[in-house]
Amino acid sequence: MPPRTPPRPSTSIALAATALCLLAVVAAVVAFVNGDWFGIAWVLLAGVTSNMAWYHWRRRRNARGGDVRE
Repeated sequence: MPPRTPPRPSTSIALAATALCLLAVVAAVVAFVNGDWFGIAWVLLAGVTSNMAWYHWRRRRNARGGDVRE
């Protein structure tokens, strides 16, 4: 029986973080347009999720032997 390839959790986490970042940006824009200062929380969430997405995309690229600049 051939060995199974392990799942790539980094890719799914990166996609989920990217989607959540986009949704948080949209929610922030809607909140600010409506005059709600709660949009600041959405901006902070967008910042955290964009960092998560960037980290996991870069980790995946480096695991594949891509650009290894530091």
